[in-house]
Amino acid sequence: MAIEQFYGTGRRKTAVARVFLRPGKGQITVNGQPFEDYFSGLIKAASALDPLRHVNKEGQFDLLITVKGSGKSAQVDAIKMGIARALVQYDDELRVSLKKAGFLTRDAREVERKKYGKHKARKAPQYSKR
Repeated sequence: MAIEQFYGTGRRKTAVARVFLRPGKGQITVNGQPFEDYFSGLIKAASALDPLRHVNKEGQFDLLITVKGSGKSAQVDAIKMGIARALVQYDDELRVSLKKAGFLTRDAREVERKKYGKHKARKAPQYSKR
């Protein structure tokens, strides 16, 4: 018997989150660790579960999440988008509500590449007149 599950991919900067949504008791695992342990000390981490709160489905699903790349903050945003996409796969009626709340919008900002002759992407060496 196959386990009923729903999948969503979330991205932010270079972070990629794969979210598997399964009916359950609200257990959340990130890269094999409990959610609280993986994001310990990060205040923003609770916002990753906003899509579930928004549609009043908190505690009804077990989440199995694998996330890699970028930093913890970008990973939280990637997870948020992944959860929203998985919820849409679970029930297409939720799309309008999640889209209006901004959970399905991809933040396309990426790091600009460093150019030669510059310290960073745009920061130039100090100008010397003499």
